[in-house]
Amino acid sequence: MDVLLANNKPKAQAFLDEIEGKRNPLFIATIATTETGKIPGLSAAGANPDFTDFTPPADAELLLLGKCRSIQGVPITPDGIPTPALVTASALQVADIPVVVVNGGVKVKPQVPYIDVNGSPGRDIRTGDAVDNVEEVIERAKVVGEQLAKVSDYLVIGESIPGGTTTALGVLTAMNVDAHGKVSSTLPTNPHNLKADVVAAGIKAAAKKFGSFKGDPFKVVSAVGDPMMAAVAGLVIGASKQGPVLMAGGTQMTAVLSVINALDSKALCNVAVGTTRWVAQDKSSDICGIVKQFCDVPVLAADLDFGPSQYPGLRIYETGLVKEGVGAGGASIAAMAKTGGAVTKQILLKEIERNYASLMQLK
Repeated sequence: MDVLLANNKPKAQAFLDEIEGKRNPLFIATIATTETGKIPGLSAAGANPDFTDFTPPADAELLLLGKCRSIQGVPITPDGIPTPALVTASALQVADIPVVVVNGGVKVKPQVPYIDVNGSPGRDIRTGDAVDNVEEVIERAKVVGEQLAKVSDYLVIGESIPGGTTTALGVLTAMNVDAHGKVSSTLPTNPHNLKADVVAAGIKAAAKKFGSFKGDPFKVVSAVGDPMMAAVAGLVIGASKQGPVLMAGGTQMTAVLSVINALDSKALCNVAVGTTRWVAQDKSSDICGIVKQFCDVPVLAADLDFGPSQYPGLRIYETGLVKEGVGAGGASIAAMAKTGGAVTKQILLKEIERNYASLMQLK
């Protein structure tokens, strides 16, 4: 299979062996928004910062309908690069993997059916008071995760939240994990210093309300996290009691891992992170270096290669733009695993190109 074993190779291989050939995976797209994503210079997940409110619902619509209803066309970066949901949708289509959308807290509701865990959109983490009712959302999401895991062989849980790597840095820092310079970015030049300044402001403001965090994951996510984290943490904890869980994402998922580790470390024995080669080999971040500090969860990476693509909008992924999102890496791994490797990176690229040409209305 075109899958790289990026962290804890024996465990990564064991996880891959466990899910290979299983016919009934289920993909969960967890969508949420945070005002942090609108800070200029932080995120490329939308044509401009205010547009980021529409990116998660449009991503969800693309996965379920093959087109977006909340916006015209598809979500794009300021440079015109399409959402990684295009990669996810193509992988899920080619392997016939079903999708459920979970609303962790969005401003703009998607025009497709979704499960609601009573989350609210996140505030700017510089306020130090970023997310409401974290504990309630986690408890509700646990129920959802447990029930969905009962009707599938394993869950693949992805996320769409613009600004998510900055909130990830906030949570990891507040949980005493050294993540400075280690979280990834949708941008080709990773704005590490800007992220660090935003996080420092948030933690300083939060100290006035919360005092010391002392490793309290509810306090940490409430102060400097985002609504996606509460939803995904609950989903993973609930689902992992039933079977394997592939957390589909980049360095955002390491922050969720730190939250789960603090709440219920036993839940992580059935969990792996599935990302893309672009994140796993990114020189401006270090997903494995973050994970190794507090747990032994394996990291797998889909060995995607857009270099041979006929479309410049896809080839540019090879320069470090976007890298991951909407569970692109995990969905690709699941497509390869379900088909026993019959779906290769070449087959995936052809499907992605076909969908890209259709969605971008190219000849």
